[in-house]
Amino acid sequence: LRKEDFINYIQYEINLLELIKKRRARIGYSFKKDEIENSILHRVHCLFNRAIGKWKDDIQLWLSHVAFCKQWNAKHQLSKVFSSMLAIHPNKPALWIMAAKWEMESQLSSESARHLFLRALRFHPECPKIYQEYFRMELMHAEKQRKEKKEFEQAKMDLGEFNYSEEILNGEMARIIYRDAAQKIKGVQFHLAVLSIAKLFDFTQDLQKEILESLQTEYADDPLTWDYMARRELELGSLQAAERTTKQMKVSEMTQREERCCAVFEEAVRAVPTEDMWKCYITFCLERYNRKSNSEDLKQKRLERTLSVFSKAHESSLLPEAFYKQWLQLLLASSLFEKATEVAEAATKRFSLSVEMWQTRVQMLIQLKSDDVTQCFEEAIKHLKSKGTLPLWTLWVEWSEGTNSKEETEALYQSVTMKEKYLDWTYRNGGYKKVRRVFTSLCENRPFSLDFFRKMIQIEKQQESCKMVRLREYYERALREFGSTDSDLWLDYIKEELSHPQGKPENCGSIHWRAMKMLQGDLVEDFVSKYTLLQTGHL
Repeated sequence: LRKEDFINYIQYEINLLELIKKRRARIGYSFKKDEIENSILHRVHCLFNRAIGKWKDDIQLWLSHVAFCKQWNAKHQLSKVFSSMLAIHPNKPALWIMAAKWEMESQLSSESARHLFLRALRFHPECPKIYQEYFRMELMHAEKQRKEKKEFEQAKMDLGEFNYSEEILNGEMARIIYRDAAQKIKGVQFHLAVLSIAKLFDFTQDLQKEILESLQTEYADDPLTWDYMARRELELGSLQAAERTTKQMKVSEMTQREERCCAVFEEAVRAVPTEDMWKCYITFCLERYNRKSNSEDLKQKRLERTLSVFSKAHESSLLPEAFYKQWLQLLLASSLFEKATEVAEAATKRFSLSVEMWQTRVQMLIQLKSDDVTQCFEEAIKHLKSKGTLPLWTLWVEWSEGTNSKEETEALYQSVTMKEKYLDWTYRNGGYKKVRRVFTSLCENRPFSLDFFRKMIQIEKQQESCKMVRLREYYERALREFGSTDSDLWLDYIKEELSHPQGKPENCGSIHWRAMKMLQGDLVEDFVSKYTLLQTGHL
């Protein structure tokens, strides 16, 4: 039996169930509904149980069974599936959370959900996600009890045996979970995640205050703490400004709030002068700048602020490389071309070994139609030597094709190891005979790349009178250079002899023998297996 057979059979039964459901709905017919549907449901559950019994490690099978139970509201069955699944896969926190959420949200049983979370924490005592969801569950439970109590009081009913504990109503259970977690899990992200959950509930002011204080005392030097404290100024303002109505007042209020945020960020970059801190500050400024606003005044202020922060970070030598590109884009969009040229030059000085940085500078100079493009290319190649410079050479050649004379472009192609692209360009501009002459002359100067030979083979095969003699010449030249390190080259040569009208299949034996002698290490085995597939028609 194969897993696919089970899956196909289960899918067939599910499709049948769906079909019956649709037909019943269409004709409004419910005769023997329980007998027919229940027998199919029972069969599907049995199939799932058999399949899971055979392939216990397949999480997807378990999840499919869970989804099926939810879809057909098989609560009793689902409870069994969850307990079996967690017994076999206790090492997966996501499964514990899924089971607990189902108990809380579908079964409305906070007691069962709590029990599951506590069991999960025995297996994963330091898992932030389990603590976060457990924390959320306890707050949801407290909120549910608060609503129940309120409804009872509004209905003036005697609470009788319903004893609502004030501590639980105020989220004391969640506080205990947070304190326990804070001792085991270090890092700002966890505190911020818990804080964002607490903010969803309106009765957690004291708890939020405690988490904030903990953040500020334990992680005062972390950029994320400062980032949160600064962004908080936006929200604090929005709570107070709910009554403000006129457009002008709204703009003025927003400006004040953003200035308060920036004041916190300014303090932050003084207290924690690191790249990550500046990154948070610039990201905030860019987010605000990219927000839509009808006020031109506000837009201009945001732009000026963003450019100013970029400059300050650059002057402190703490602006991350990735941000220079965004800074240049802003400067160009604002038509500050001279400043952009200065910034690009400073960036390539600071990151003189970054191909991306040089590429950005060159692209900007091309865009500005500057006279310094060639000089910049030469400077870049001098700094970078030959390491990873192909994108720059490609850009240089493409620019030269559109700007310079053919002679200059040709000289550029010949001056670098871009022989493959040179062949392509010659073929496009000079035709087949010219490309043959260029290929022969380039073959005199090493180094070569495999793509150089493959490009010539490709050009030859595009000709109407494609000659096998020439293809052999190209393959032989390529094999002299790469015959010991590339098994696919030998196979392509054999395929060519077998499929070309002028090919000689009798040569395949000697090519095979040469390949076995020349190839190194594991490549021999690789070649033999592929050659066998070729002979049996599977390649």
